[in-house]
Amino acid sequence: MPRGELRIYLGAAPGVGKTYAMLEEAHRRAERGTDVVIGLVETHGRKHTAAMIGDLEQVPRRSIEYRSSEFAEMDVDAILARRPQVAVVDELAHTNVPGSRNGKRWQDVQELLDAGIDVLSTVNIQHLESVNDVVAQITGTVQRETVPDEIVRAAEQVELVDMTPEALRRRMAHGNIYRPDKIDAALGNYFRVGNLTALRELALLWLADKVDEQLGRYRDQQGIAETWETRERVVVALTGGPEGETLVRRAARIAARSKGADLLAVHVARSDGLVGADPAQLARQRVLVESLGGTYHQVLGADVPAALLDFARGVNATQLVLGASRRGRFAQLLSRGVGVTTIAHSGAIDVHLVTHTEAGRGRRAGGVPAALSRRRRLLGFALAALGVPLLTLALTLLPDLTLASDILLFLAAVVAVALVGGLWPALVAALGGSLILNWFFTPPFHTLTINEPDNLLALAVFVGVAVSVSWVVDVAARRTREAARAAADAQTLAAVAGGVLRGGRPLIALLDQLRETFGLRAVSMLELAEEASGRPARAREERSWCVVASVGEHPATTPDVGETTVPVDERITIVLCGRRLEAADRRLVEAFAAQAAVALRQERLAEEAATARPLAEADRMRTALLAAVSHDLRTPLASAKAAVTSLRSPDIEFDEADRAELLATAEESLDRLARLVANLLDMSRLQAGVLGLTPAAIGLEDAVPRALDELGPPAAGVSTDIPADLPAATADPGLLERVLVNIIANALRYSPPDRPPTVTASAHAGQVELRVIDTGPGIPEDQWEHVFLPFQRLGDRDNQTGVGLGLALSRGLAEAMGGSLTPETTPGGGLTMVLRLPAATAGMVEGPQE
Repeated sequence: MPRGELRIYLGAAPGVGKTYAMLEEAHRRAERGTDVVIGLVETHGRKHTAAMIGDLEQVPRRSIEYRSSEFAEMDVDAILARRPQVAVVDELAHTNVPGSRNGKRWQDVQELLDAGIDVLSTVNIQHLESVNDVVAQITGTVQRETVPDEIVRAAEQVELVDMTPEALRRRMAHGNIYRPDKIDAALGNYFRVGNLTALRELALLWLADKVDEQLGRYRDQQGIAETWETRERVVVALTGGPEGETLVRRAARIAARSKGADLLAVHVARSDGLVGADPAQLARQRVLVESLGGTYHQVLGADVPAALLDFARGVNATQLVLGASRRGRFAQLLSRGVGVTTIAHSGAIDVHLVTHTEAGRGRRAGGVPAALSRRRRLLGFALAALGVPLLTLALTLLPDLTLASDILLFLAAVVAVALVGGLWPALVAALGGSLILNWFFTPPFHTLTINEPDNLLALAVFVGVAVSVSWVVDVAARRTREAARAAADAQTLAAVAGGVLRGGRPLIALLDQLRETFGLRAVSMLELAEEASGRPARAREERSWCVVASVGEHPATTPDVGETTVPVDERITIVLCGRRLEAADRRLVEAFAAQAAVALRQERLAEEAATARPLAEADRMRTALLAAVSHDLRTPLASAKAAVTSLRSPDIEFDEADRAELLATAEESLDRLARLVANLLDMSRLQAGVLGLTPAAIGLEDAVPRALDELGPPAAGVSTDIPADLPAATADPGLLERVLVNIIANALRYSPPDRPPTVTASAHAGQVELRVIDTGPGIPEDQWEHVFLPFQRLGDRDNQTGVGLGLALSRGLAEAMGGSLTPETTPGGGLTMVLRLPAATAGMVEGPQE
């Protein structure tokens, strides 16, 4: 069965007309004879949207009971049984009520698509997971309902429903989006022009990225290699030289001139491995590129201009930034160089050749390490200085040798010097040998003149062969040295990998092995603080870094302190102190760094597992405690059941007074049971850290009477003193009522019958304080904290007065709302519970939900 197609209407904010546009498309398809049903459409009271539904068939919603309330959700089973061609499902990011078939509506949509049903849906940009934090930063409202980006990106069609901020605000003012009582608050908060403009830009850029992905797939499928200038992409070529930072900044300025342009940096590594860039320079340049919003890439190629242009065409680049050649004038005469060759073959790509301070200075010497040690080179020079004269003396004493024999013997001497000392001693020996052969053994003797052309040719061949053999010997020695180094590196890496696999603390062992391998004073692993991750490298301060692990004496605490830094990722860096490493050594250090990152992840996973064990113990303890409160659960159940059974009994006739008493008993028992179960559930959520909050501005003059009504007749005598000008508090209305019910009920339980509790309120230092005062026996000050422990009442283990959750839950809820709950001694005797909550700010409203 083919999978259904998903079409999504994307908007920048609520009210832009996504649902209306979706319903228009549904009507168009229905008029063409397509079987269309509405799975779920949220009109939010908007009459134009409701009218747009028209005669489209609607699948009845499924009713779900949750927390004694009825909720209507989309009936996925009914839609699957109906099997339409197209289903209209509004609000893709919606979170379903607990007890639904799936937790999220987009999961419902996936089931419909898997069944071969096409789906039309809507989503706002603020609900996409990738931009959720950006939206929160812009608007100050955290959107808890999100949908993964890959779900929206996988849609066959994404259509932007756009509207200018001014037009959207006019729709809001005309009452076409929210109810009249919410319009002023929305216009002054979420629907400000700046917010809407930023959200609109986010939606446009996100959709542009998706269109760009589609274009890339089309070009790949059609084999199109030519550049299509649909979007500016600036590629900067990095060689690992000191001019790299200048090129990156110039390319960033070029990209900044075109809104939405991409910046890409690429380094072409030679596939023969003979020419290598400075890894430290490349690492710094990579950090700079990423701090400017670009991306870094590395490709392999023997022909640098061809590899560079292949990459640029592959990413559909429009501009290419190169640095002027660092080679000297003589080298530029011998070959055109990368820049000139790239320009000649760039085609439609604009090439910028940027000058810099290093241009024309030539490449720095010492980039390629010597093939042999300094001792062997000196020994080679000594052999050339002594061996060539001794050979000359020996040949002058031997009669009847031809010039050809003399040349062969000198050639053997040059090869011997090359084997001992390498290229340069062999060149000295070849040059000296050619002069000696000319002076002593080529007629006319004792002069540099050569009469016979054959002799001249023989000497020229001698010099050429000697130089060639010396070069080959030197290359072979270099390759031998590189092979030996590679073998040593492989052995070291094998030990590194084994150290990670073995137990203990592999991270410390790895850093210590790194220190010993390279003879360093100290090695440290630094991690960038979360709040500093987005800053440029130069703006990071010392306190932004923390030491994850270190070995040796005086380890570095910032990257600037060490001689060598090796970035592991965007947040972790290895810093080496003691000496600066060669470029070849850095590759091995980077392998150490990668293994160190693995070891760090292992240690953190182990720490998380260790943290989870106490939580598991707490869960088992909580289960045992819940089992211990079975009496408190059974008592109200038994009372309610007995009352209901008596009322239903056909054998007994009750008068109205008896019936009322039995009904009151049942209601009181069930209310007690409901409070007990709610307390247990909320305590579990608090301990698990998953308690949901909806903070709002609420006046205590409204919250306290509701709590007293919840307590019923026992709270009739409670007196209240709440000033009329008391500022509103910031709290979750439902949770605040729970807190007030618990602490007032606790005060009622211990207050004398003739002196009921008193509730007073006041404001102080940006907080609203509410005091519940009783004149009961009170609690000794050293026992105050004990009353807030769950399942405990000052050591009293009986099950007759409840499980002891009220105050523990109240403090947890108060702290979850940003407040506090503390006890004080009532003057004259008794206990006063003080609830402190933050005062509400002016204009505080809840974020919009569509």
